[in-house]
Amino acid sequence: MEKLRIVYLGTPDFAVEPLRRLLEKQRACSDCGYEIAGVVTMPDKMINKRGNQLLMSPVKQFAVAENLPVLQPESLKDEAFQAALREWRADLQIVVAFRMLPESVWNMPRLGTFNLHASLLPQYRGAAPINWAIINGDKETGVTTFFLKHEIDTGDVIYRDIVPIEECDTAGTLHDKLMLQGGDTVLRTVEAIVKGSAVSVAQSEMYISEEDLRPAPKIFRDTCRINWNSSVGRVYDFVRGMSPYPAAWCELENSAGEKFALKIYKVEKELCEHGKNCGTLLTDGKSFVKVAVQDGYVSLADVQLAGKKRMPVADLLRGFSMEGVKTVL
Repeated sequence: MEKLRIVYLGTPDFAVEPLRRLLEKQRACSDCGYEIAGVVTMPDKMINKRGNQLLMSPVKQFAVAENLPVLQPESLKDEAFQAALREWRADLQIVVAFRMLPESVWNMPRLGTFNLHASLLPQYRGAAPINWAIINGDKETGVTTFFLKHEIDTGDVIYRDIVPIEECDTAGTLHDKLMLQGGDTVLRTVEAIVKGSAVSVAQSEMYISEEDLRPAPKIFRDTCRINWNSSVGRVYDFVRGMSPYPAAWCELENSAGEKFALKIYKVEKELCEHGKNCGTLLTDGKSFVKVAVQDGYVSLADVQLAGKKRMPVADLLRGFSMEGVKTVL
C-alpha cells in the first residue's frame, strides 16, 4: 500500500516534538503507513545589525539535521511557494504553532489539514491559550487536534488530551508539558487517519452557548500589567501565567517622582487581614518586598529591573534602595 505523504508546518520549539515523534515512528516502523514529504517553516531571521548572521527556526534546525526538505515562504499566498508545495503531493498536512494559512494551502491535500492547539478546544481559542488557562486559575488544560476551516480554531475536533495544571506551574513549565503531550496526540491522530478510524466532532456540540467559552487573545505589554486591587490568588495566578514570557510587571515611583517598571517572574502568597490600601509596598530593605492586595500580601520573589538580569528580590535589595518607593496603580 502506498504511504500517506505528510507535509509538516511549524516554527518554534513547541512544534519540534511532534515532528520528532512522527519521524522516529516512520524510521522505526517500515509499515507505519506514512512518510514526511517536507517541512514548511518561517524564513530565517537576521540576528545582528550587519545583516550577515541568520537564525534558523527550531523546526528548520531539526529538519535540516534530519535531511528533510524545507520551504520557507515569505508569503503563504506566493504562487511559486504553492507550486513547490503541490510538488510534494501531500495527502495530509499538519500545522503546529505556525501562521494562519490561506484556504488555498490548508485545502490542498486530499485528506485536509489538521492543527495541534494547546488547549481543550473549544475553550481558549486564540494566540495565548497556555497563558490564559493559568491566569484564569484553571486546574487542567490540554491539547487538541482538529481539522482546519475558515474560522480560526473552530474546526472539527479529532482528539483532546487533558494535562493537569499544578499549583506551581508557570506558562513555561506548562508549555513543556503540553509540548510533550502534543507529540503523543499528533502521532495518535496520524495513526488514526492512516487506519481510516479518525472520527471528528463539531465544536458546536461541545458547548451550549458562546458565553460558556473563555478566549485566549494575544497578549500585549499593557495586558501584562499587574492589578494590585485584586485577591492574592488572582495576582499569584497572573504572575505565573505570564512567566517567564512575556512577564508580568508593575510600575514603581521613587521619592524623586521618577517612575520605572519592574518585571515580576515569581511571587509567594500570604493570606491575612490588614488595614492597608491595595498596592501599598512594604520592605525591610534587605530580604523582602511585599505588596498589599485585597485579602493579604503578595511577596515578590524573582524580579528584574530594566537593563538588569532576573534575580531574587534579596539580590535586588543589595544594590537598589526601595526607601520611599511606592507602586503606581
